Amino acid sequence: MADQLSTQYSTLSKRVTGLMSRAHADLADLVSLPSVHIDPDKRDDCRASAAWVRGAFADAGIETQVYDTVDGSQAVIGHRPGPPGSPTVLLYSHHDVQPAGPEDLWNSPPFALTTHDGRWFGRGAADCKGNVVAILTALRSFAALPALGIRVVIEGSEEAGGEGLDQLARSQSDLFDADMILICDTGNVAPGVPTLTTSLRGVAGVKVSVETLASEVHAGQFGGAAPDALAALIAGLATLRDADGNTTIDGLPASQSWPGATYDPLQFRSDSTTLDGVDILGSGTPAEMVWARPAVTVIGLDAPNTDDCVAAINPRASAMLNLRVPPGVNPGVAALALEGHLHKHIPWHAKVQVDTVMTGAPFAADTSGPGYKALTEAMGKAYRAEVVHSGQGGSIPLCTVLSEICPRAEIALLGVEEPNCRIHAPNESVDPDEISKTALSLALFLATYTVDA
Repeated sequence: MADQLSTQYSTLSKRVTGLMSRAHADLADLVSLPSVHIDPDKRDDCRASAAWVRGAFADAGIETQVYDTVDGSQAVIGHRPGPPGSPTVLLYSHHDVQPAGPEDLWNSPPFALTTHDGRWFGRGAADCKGNVVAILTALRSFAALPALGIRVVIEGSEEAGGEGLDQLARSQSDLFDADMILICDTGNVAPGVPTLTTSLRGVAGVKVSVETLASEVHAGQFGGAAPDALAALIAGLATLRDADGNTTIDGLPASQSWPGATYDPLQFRSDSTTLDGVDILGSGTPAEMVWARPAVTVIGLDAPNTDDCVAAINPRASAMLNLRVPPGVNPGVAALALEGHLHKHIPWHAKVQVDTVMTGAPFAADTSGPGYKALTEAMGKAYRAEVVHSGQGGSIPLCTVLSEICPRAEIALLGVEEPNCRIHAPNESVDPDEISKTALSLALFLATYTVDA
């Protein structure tokens, strides 16, 4: 294996380096297409993005089809069969992106790839069009594709929950059949540190609505005795965390440990942009808090804004909560625990309604198989560094779906998204060296997994 890796490294590393100008051009093309699935005005851009992806993979040697899915998104799926008895590798990423948000928060146009301080900026530059380009670059690095089966799955609505691809996978599982599934939608704990993500938290989206009065009433005339719905909601939300910031939902364990890579508190402070003097939350380490324990976040609030408010008592208020749960915790059960907690802790016998709007399962990888061994060696060779294992606070429910419909498959998560990328935020960017090293890792794995499978 070591000799095979060294031989392939000498050739493939030169080819990947020679392809980086094309990778930049590819990414510029993709970023210019604002494929925001949740925005109805961007549907033509989403279709154009899918068409671009299909053409690019055909050029790289994988014939694909565009599949219309039940949520209105388009997935690009293809298969190049290998010789009889050879293994099959599935390469996954997604071509949809988050909304850019206010453009005045960006230092450059969000849908125009821009270079600054050696990084490439633009919405989707890392998440996840940078990963699509890394896969393309890996495939193009071969004079002839290696002798194994290769599947490509590029999703069109991952940022909106991925309902379309989930249902397609369950209804046409043969499109996803593989021995090794590489989910290219994560990244390294730091630039240049090869990382396999082995744990994903699940998610539950919960909306809580509180009503106390039939109408707004004058704060001076009735304040003090009339129950304020916004105050009741705030009081209930305050019980979801203790003084140290630990999540404290009744019946939901929150003391799990993390056995993998550490997350230095100073690095976490920098990566998370926590302001000087502001506490990092929790009684555990940053790795435990973001990868191994549940966390509830208030991500939206329906209440009068400060510019338009009047001196009246609020009769109703609502909040949207995002609950992340670690492997071993059922997100539906966790959502029920959160519902019960809110009913119990929102005061004054206010009228409370709690609705679970979505759930996604957590995921824990089995790292003991031959695919993981080959991938770890390929990444170590590409990066010239030891591979570490990390968790991911975010959720990729598709991993659980794939493990159910293809139980023999090993599933590994990797990619170009290191903390400096600021995915989902203004000024998202990617380090081109991460694209290069990810592409080389994939190419080395495809070349050597053929031999060792």
